[in-house]
Amino acid sequence: MSLYSFIQNFEFSDAPAKTQELLKICLLDIIGVAAGARVNNTSVTLKSFAATHYPASSLSSRLWFDGRAVHPFGAGYAGGFNVDSLDAHEGHFTSKGHAGATVVPAVIALVDACRAQGKDITGEELLTVLMLGYETGLRAGNALMATAPEYHASGAFSGLGVVCAGARLLKLDENTFRHALGIAEYFGPRCPMMRLVDHPSMLRDAHGAGAYAGLNALFMAQAGVTGAPAGTVEASDVAQFWSGVGTDWEIDKQYFKPWPVCRWAQPALTAMTQLKLQHPQIHPDAVESVKVETFHESMRLQGHRPNNADEAQYALAFPRAALIARGRVGADEVTGVAIHAPEILSISEKIVITEAADLSARFPSEILSRVTVLLKDGTSFTSPITAAKGDPDFPMSAAEFSEKFHLFADTSLGVARSQAIQEEVWSLAGQLDSKHFLDLLLSPA
Repeated sequence: MSLYSFIQNFEFSDAPAKTQELLKICLLDIIGVAAGARVNNTSVTLKSFAATHYPASSLSSRLWFDGRAVHPFGAGYAGGFNVDSLDAHEGHFTSKGHAGATVVPAVIALVDACRAQGKDITGEELLTVLMLGYETGLRAGNALMATAPEYHASGAFSGLGVVCAGARLLKLDENTFRHALGIAEYFGPRCPMMRLVDHPSMLRDAHGAGAYAGLNALFMAQAGVTGAPAGTVEASDVAQFWSGVGTDWEIDKQYFKPWPVCRWAQPALTAMTQLKLQHPQIHPDAVESVKVETFHESMRLQGHRPNNADEAQYALAFPRAALIARGRVGADEVTGVAIHAPEILSISEKIVITEAADLSARFPSEILSRVTVLLKDGTSFTSPITAAKGDPDFPMSAAEFSEKFHLFADTSLGVARSQAIQEEVWSLAGQLDSKHFLDLLLSPA
């Protein structure tokens, strides 16, 4: 099946039942993270930026949980930054990145703009285009990571997923679609990801830029701008990444994060959680030191004394200390005043992070860490080599997904609205109009 045929002919019900359910989990997870990040500095700043520099025109989309109308460029930009500003959204092993934090905000912006122009879009069609965006965005990521010499941020590839979803919504012909793919790839933000890891900032994984790149490519191609071909789609050396489209499902390989910190910090948090459950004598006053052995990329996170929320979420030591000091790592622990909390910082200083050659050798196919806790009385506890909770082979339960969503969304949106959103996501496939869902997501909080 050609990529264009897949995009134009695929229906959400064509996917396996477990894959359909997984997409709904992905959507709910992204919404919960965006709700939890609604009023942080990055989200507020980017929404104001969008309202100022991307005013609504003949195309109009609303900002998430805000209601202000802006151009879809601004809505995609702000939405991507909003989700990315709380590092708790799902991701994908082979692409070493994320599609949803780009695809969901961009697709929602485009759907809202289409509806504002009087086009009816059912809940089933919304789920269909989201699935297209995820599946093609992840494949583009696989292709980029296999052919590029540098590790790039997710926005470098996820914009191509936006193009594939948008081509279905806008009913682009095949030639226009090819040019849109080429434009999105050519203008894709190939941001050097390890620089961001070493120097955390609001830019994160470039999801806002990826959403913008994808939407921009769609509208440029619609206007007649040429840009084909897209090398990561059409080159012969990446054919393997596209050959199974429509039959094999990359989204099934997604992982999920129990905690709002970098993916590479999750295995050590999982190990620490298990040690605390097994050994209740591990409490803040009893800890002498903590040793984290991990792979090279994770070791570079460090982050003992973060200066801001970005550094706290791209850290390994600080969230570990928060888990020991407070028994949890939620949005409050990696934003705001908690970053300077003495009880967390005092433990953070006791954490030593080292690279383990055996774990580095297993990266990126496996993301692993090992933790040793030494107590003041001389007792020592060491975890086994541990994978992150939320990996496909170590999944979160339905109850854990729901708990995570409500942890982030209830405080931000209120219990009633959070519950209504959760119910709407699970019933979207049967909705004849996506209006109610979009209003729940986009109206002021």
